[in-house]
Amino acid sequence: MSAGWAEVDAYIADRLIGDDTALDEALARNAAQHLPSIDVSAVQGKLLHILARSIGAWRILEVGTLGGYSTIWLARALPGHGALVTLEIDPHHAEVARANLDAAGVGDKVEIRVGAAVETLSHMEAEGEGPFDLVFIDADKPNNVAYLKAALALARPGGLIVVDNVVREGRVTDASSADEAIIGTRALFDAVAAEPRLSATAIQTVGTKGWDGFLIAVVDAE
Repeated sequence: MSAGWAEVDAYIADRLIGDDTALDEALARNAAQHLPSIDVSAVQGKLLHILARSIGAWRILEVGTLGGYSTIWLARALPGHGALVTLEIDPHHAEVARANLDAAGVGDKVEIRVGAAVETLSHMEAEGEGPFDLVFIDADKPNNVAYLKAALALARPGGLIVVDNVVREGRVTDASSADEAIIGTRALFDAVAAEPRLSATAIQTVGTKGWDGFLIAVVDAE
């Protein structure tokens, strides 16, 4: 990671985000509970927040909760009647996330569902849940295509699907990679490219999280 990238990230966060006790405490609680430090950055979290607000999202689905850092950013974008469903496979992570969300004052807007996301999403589809205005996918990369298909089934026309970690230090271009995360990410790009219901692009990001990026897609009306 370039020291310059981190310095610019810090500058952006200082000028445009400022101090945020709830978010700082969430990261501190995550570290104290030995969760991996793979949350989105503050600048990326604010981007998710702005995307949600820009489309007037009142129902959000998140695949991959971890300690709830990105969940807080998304939940803060919801209007008073809004709701967020977030999926997490690890019960300990979900417990930490619940504490973080409650401490941040958004716990009443968020439902955490514990279990394998592929199974949870399948159940949600069968029950006809949705539509969701925004789906944020930030979970195990080998299942990205399965998550995308579920997101398509659960998102409304005009809704957004956002997928994190799609550049992976530039290794996404390596067609010969045996890394399952790379294989899953490349399959995601192929699936999006082949899906007529999606209009999509990807943006590369640099900063405290290194070189990575988001795929952002709009669900077109059929």
